[in-house]
Amino acid sequence: MELNWSEIGQRIRSQRESLGMTREMMAEVLDITPKFCADIELGAKGMSVQTLCKISNLLSLPTDYILFGSKNEVPEELLSEMLSTCSPEKLPYLETILQTFLQALKT
Repeated sequence: MELNWSEIGQRIRSQRESLGMTREMMAEVLDITPKFCADIELGAKGMSVQTLCKISNLLSLPTDYILFGSKNEVPEELLSEMLSTCSPEKLPYLETILQTFLQALKT
C-alpha cells in the first residue's frame, strides 16, 4: 500500500485549522520549520515516525487516520479527545455550537 502524501497533508491541515491553530504555531510545537510544515500539508514531503507521532498527539488524531483516512475509534472517544484540546474559556462557545447543531437535527 502506497501512502498518498497529498491526502495525508489535507487531513493534517484540516484538523489544524479546525483547532484554530496557525501553521507557525504548529511548527513551533513540533520543532520544525513553518516551511517544512507547509510542505507536509501540501504533500510535497513526507515525515519521520517521530514527527507523525508528534502531529498525532498535537492534533488529537489517530495515526491510522492521518496516514490512511480511516477512523477506527469509537466516535465518542474521538470527540472526547477533541474536546480535551479546547481551552476552558472557549468551552461555552463550543457548547453553544453543539446545542445549535443538535437543535437543527431535530427540525
